[in-house]
Amino acid sequence: MLSFDVDGPTLWLDDRATGRWSDARGFSIGAYGPWRGTPRILDMLQDRGLPATFFVPGKTIEQWPALVKDVVASGHEIGHHGWMHETFFDHPLREQRAIIERSQEFLERTAGVRAVGFRSPSGDIAADTPALLADLGFSYSSSMRGDDRPYSWGVAGSAGDLIEIPAHWELDDYQQFVYNESPPEPRGLDRIAGTAATFDNWRREFDGYHRWGLCYVLMLHPQVIGKPGRVRALERLLDHIGRHDDVWFATGSEIAEWWRRA
Repeated sequence: MLSFDVDGPTLWLDDRATGRWSDARGFSIGAYGPWRGTPRILDMLQDRGLPATFFVPGKTIEQWPALVKDVVASGHEIGHHGWMHETFFDHPLREQRAIIERSQEFLERTAGVRAVGFRSPSGDIAADTPALLADLGFSYSSSMRGDDRPYSWGVAGSAGDLIEIPAHWELDDYQQFVYNESPPEPRGLDRIAGTAATFDNWRREFDGYHRWGLCYVLMLHPQVIGKPGRVRALERLLDHIGRHDDVWFATGSEIAEWWRRA
């Protein structure tokens, strides 16, 4: 599963209540993803005929509607990713519902689709979030870390069958490549990991997943992975994966439906 979190500048907000930025540099760091990174990634996917799932906050949809339309027109899936990249664990149920419904309505007005997949911003959900997702008709979540295969959520009182497609930090470009000095991100101001070492790790992880027939989920961010050198390295990783004739590239919704039937 190739997944891209098109967070845009929502990661660098100064005021989440208004959606305003006072730091022009912070805005530009995030905006690189929708402006440059995502179009570059779309071209790469088109060249290889590969599907992907793009998790997009509602605020990014509002600011870059033409890009979201391009993603859908290219045959890719749009997943839900909050409105302003809010963490869900610190929001009561009614606010979680309002965030989800607002973004769904905006996505439908913009691109004519509704998300069936959900990835909680920062991977933080509340205890009542899975039941809410099932109630709102979501097919799957990709927020947890507890397995390397999909699994079904046991949601009491729900007729739905919410599937979880786990993703992991070691396959997340944000953990490897993000650095910003103000505010400190990551907090310890660690240096950016080397591209060759990171992609060597990702290739080795794929080889392990392939050995046991598992669900390999790359969790990438266009503002991070969309830089020219990293896209070139990603191309080489995808070529390595594609040389295996028993690998299935699929969107999150396709994986969830397959898992239900399996």
